[in-house]
Amino acid sequence: MTHSFLMGSGVLDPVGTAARGPVISAFLVFIGLCLLWVFTLASPDEHPDRLYTAGRSLSPVFNGFALAGEYVTVVTLFAASGAIALFGYDGLASAVDSVIALGVLLLLARKIRDSGHCTLGGLFSLRASGQGPRTAAAVVTLVITVPLLVVQLRAAGISVALLIGMPSDTAQVACTILMGCLVACFAAVADLRGTSFVQVVKVPLTLLTLAVVALLALRKFSWSPVGLLSTAVEQSAAPDGYLSRGLWAHTAGLGPLNTISDHLVVILGMAMMPHLILRVAASRDGRSARRTTSIAVGLTGAFYILLIVIGFAAAAVVGGERIGAVDANGQAAPILLASGILDRGSTARVALITVMACVAFLAVLTAVTSLTFAAAVSLTRDVVIRAGRPLTEAGQVWTLRTVIAALCVGGVTLSAAVHRYPVEFLVTFSLSVAATCVFPALVYSFFWPGFDHRGLMWSVYGGLALCTVLTFFSPTVSGTAYALWPDVAFDWYPFHSPGLVSVPAAFLLGRLGSTKPSAHAGNRSPQPRTPA
Repeated sequence: MTHSFLMGSGVLDPVGTAARGPVISAFLVFIGLCLLWVFTLASPDEHPDRLYTAGRSLSPVFNGFALAGEYVTVVTLFAASGAIALFGYDGLASAVDSVIALGVLLLLARKIRDSGHCTLGGLFSLRASGQGPRTAAAVVTLVITVPLLVVQLRAAGISVALLIGMPSDTAQVACTILMGCLVACFAAVADLRGTSFVQVVKVPLTLLTLAVVALLALRKFSWSPVGLLSTAVEQSAAPDGYLSRGLWAHTAGLGPLNTISDHLVVILGMAMMPHLILRVAASRDGRSARRTTSIAVGLTGAFYILLIVIGFAAAAVVGGERIGAVDANGQAAPILLASGILDRGSTARVALITVMACVAFLAVLTAVTSLTFAAAVSLTRDVVIRAGRPLTEAGQVWTLRTVIAALCVGGVTLSAAVHRYPVEFLVTFSLSVAATCVFPALVYSFFWPGFDHRGLMWSVYGGLALCTVLTFFSPTVSGTAYALWPDVAFDWYPFHSPGLVSVPAAFLLGRLGSTKPSAHAGNRSPQPRTPA
């Protein structure tokens, strides 16, 4: 699972005093160039559909790179490699789950594109008429995206503070607010086409940077992957269990059913993210959507292979105990690795850390913008323009920009407020809601003619209620050392994530609800249509 980005009290200065000035200067120049480029990409087009989906004109290769870029987030960069460095097999399994998630999206990609809709509200309305399904979709979209916004912005601030050698709490909060403001500037002028260009540039830059770090690490072991892995096991905090299940302290002792629940949540949840659905919906047609997703699977697979190598390399070069002393979840691992594979004070080392800081900035810039943009599109299309008088095209665009600004301000405020708290359960909760409320509803909408209004509402709201209750009473919130409130215990639900119960329950509720007559029920088959 994805973990929190709460850094421990260990002192980390990967840059060094002498090189800090040049690194910060180069980083600020890069940020300025990125923002300048972003504003040049801003579209003057006032047509809403071209802003939402780029007029569905993106080629499969271009959109495939952009879709792969959606998986390259600052949390993924540091959390996935850190989990592997500290927890071995458990971190590796989570990385594999993330790639499998794209396989699930591949199975539904053509159906999503052929539906003619780009938001969950449109997809939920395939077999259920009225405003209810669209409102439910907007609620689910916000519940999924807002916690992820908080975690991403918080992770961005902390990682940038560490990369520029200023790891104090005050500096981390300041960097969180600064990064949030910069991202808000981007999001305020962004459209899907402009975001796509930044995503496409980010993917090869990230892969190249990770490949350089991985090769430099392999060089220290005479280019022997076996030697690197053996040393990683020896230098880990628990050599006997490093390559076995159950080392991750968050879920140790919860049993195999907990592992199944976690895998279910990661695979289905990451496949059903609203911003990924929006990206797939921007394809030219159903065939292009499948090709787009196929390309993204390959690129994402390469990304996670590099993260796996870097995770094991960090354990081998830095050592599990040192990584754990800085951060109990291992998120400092790639920073420590980049700092340790080259001689301290060398120009190459400073350049590598600077590039990593730039990649981290691109990751948060695109990830937060994509999440915010998808949530704003959902609220604008499915709630705002349907709740009052009809809006002109210019009015819809203005509403979209206003919603984006509100979400960014809210995300930055919450990120700064929860900076000192372990909030990894927010990521678990978001993925659980996506797996529970979106996946069953789409499967039924696409493949079961009997699915109707009542079944949809039962499935979505029932699943959301289960996710909320089970997460609140799980070990991620109370009763464990890694919980939000570790000193109290009301964790009667025994698993780390609610997916083992909530996903089957959502399918069952959708089935039971659809067997009863409803004034809004409809058994029509979904047909491709132009979005309203």
